[in-house]
Amino acid sequence: MTDSLALLADDEVAVAAACAGAGVVRRLYGRRLTRTDKRDGDFATAADIEAEEAILGVIRAARPDDAVLGEEGGQRGTAAQGGRLWLVDPLCGTLNYAVGSMLVAVNVALAGGAAAVADPFSGEVFFTDGAAARVRRDGVDTPLAPTSATRLVDVNLDPPFPGAPGFRAVDLLAGREFAERFRPRVVSTTLALAWVAAGKRAAYVTDGGDLSGSVHFAAGIALCRAAGCVVTGIDGGPPDGAGRGLVAAAYVDTHRLLMSMIRG
Repeated sequence: MTDSLALLADDEVAVAAACAGAGVVRRLYGRRLTRTDKRDGDFATAADIEAEEAILGVIRAARPDDAVLGEEGGQRGTAAQGGRLWLVDPLCGTLNYAVGSMLVAVNVALAGGAAAVADPFSGEVFFTDGAAARVRRDGVDTPLAPTSATRLVDVNLDPPFPGAPGFRAVDLLAGREFAERFRPRVVSTTLALAWVAAGKRAAYVTDGGDLSGSVHFAAGIALCRAAGCVVTGIDGGPPDGAGRGLVAAAYVDTHRLLMSMIRG
């Protein structure tokens, strides 16, 4: 098994790891799970922790020399200058999961390279090799095709709100122009970014700091970029370094329109 995993390309390693985590999430769904308090009201369930271990098992077997940064377990291994680092969020949408909602995702990304987002309940796996983006359904791979035709825009309303008072997502939703052009949805999970890449959403907006190296967002950002979406911070700059927050839109026109609303 280890030898066969070692032969896989990075994108297939990401897919295999995400699927391993998704299998745990699916198996434990609906059970009474122990919770571990973290900070600011956040928590992890036994499903988060077990799914991360399953993901780590795949990455260790396939890429034993790579470092891994996990949402629950922190960093294992050392990513030296120019080294390889995997970013893992084993259960994006823990609160949804804990209350019985299936709107969750499993995120695995190699920093600057391949990434995969698995939907444990639809069976879809969205993935990229860093250049092209695809979705795997029932063993069949299909290129992702962003479109703004749905007019649906996911807006993350979870804290923190570093953009306030200059930018508040709730104000965007209340704006007359936004209501005339788009239909809001609120899904606090990387699933929303995968849906933008797949044409199920026109755009996704969230406040925040530098999200490019976040275990929560790295896989979704990689997917959107590879699919040809327009991806920036809420200030219009790159969503890394000095950038903050995230606006991922299917088309340039959609992104330009959202940015005009955000700027006021």
